[in-house]
Amino acid sequence: MHNYPVNILNAQCPSRKVFEMLGNKWTLLVLAAISRGINRHNQLLREINGISQKMLAQTLRSLERDGILLREVYPVMPPMVEYHITSVGASLISAICQLGAWAEHNVGSIEAARLRYDASEQT
Repeated sequence: MHNYPVNILNAQCPSRKVFEMLGNKWTLLVLAAISRGINRHNQLLREINGISQKMLAQTLRSLERDGILLREVYPVMPPMVEYHITSVGASLISAICQLGAWAEHNVGSIEAARLRYDASEQT
C-alpha cells in the first residue's frame, strides 16, 4: 500500500489539475526533449515524432502557464524563441527519468500482457 495524499482522490483537490497536466500525451515527451537541451520550437517539432505544430504550441503554452517552462524571446530578426525549464520543472525531471526507466524496463512485460489479453478476448 502506498501513501498517496488522500485528497488526490477528491475531485475538488487542486493537485488533480497537476495530474491532468502530467497526463497529457505530449507533456512528458516535451519536457524530456527540453531537458536534453532541445529548446527551440522547430527543434522540438523535429525531435518529437508524431507531434503536430499546433499541439506542440499548445503544450509549450500550457507548460509555460504552469510555471514548468520559461519562454525567452531574443530581440533579433527574425525573432528567436527558446524554452528553458524552471526550478519547478527541474524538480519534475528526475521523476520523468524514473518513469522513463520504469517504462523501458517493463515495456516487454506490458506488451506480452496485452497480447495475452487480446487473444483471450477473441475467443
